[in-house]
Amino acid sequence: MSLANCIKNNSFLKKIFVPLGNAYANAAGYRRLGLRYDDIIAEESDTVREALRRLPEKEAYDRAYRLRVAMQCSLSHTELPKSGWTKPEDDIRYLQPIIDDVERECAERARFDTLKPSRN
Repeated sequence: MSLANCIKNNSFLKKIFVPLGNAYANAAGYRRLGLRYDDIIAEESDTVREALRRLPEKEAYDRAYRLRVAMQCSLSHTELPKSGWTKPEDDIRYLQPIIDDVERECAERARFDTLKPSRN
C-alpha cells in the first residue's frame, strides 16, 4: 500500500495531511493564476507529449486557455481576481492518469521487446 493510499484511508492522517497539502498548493501560486497542478508538468519528455496527444479535445483546449491566461498574468505581473483562482475541488489530476497509462504501455512494450524465445 502506498503512503498516499494509507493517508486517504486513515481519517486521522487525512485530517492532518489534506489541509497541509492544500496550504502547500496555495503557497505554490499556480492556483492564483487559474492553473491546475497538471498544467505545470514539464512537456519535455516523450511520455508527457504522448499523454498530451491523447487528451480529449475539450480538455486540451481548456488547458491551452489556462496556460495562455497564466502567461498573460505573468507578463503583466498580476494575478487573477479571486473569482478566477482555481478552487481546491477543481484542481483534479486530468493528465497524470494518462501519463501512468503511457508509462505502463512503454514498460510492457519494453518487456515484450526483450523477450527471448525458448524451445520447449
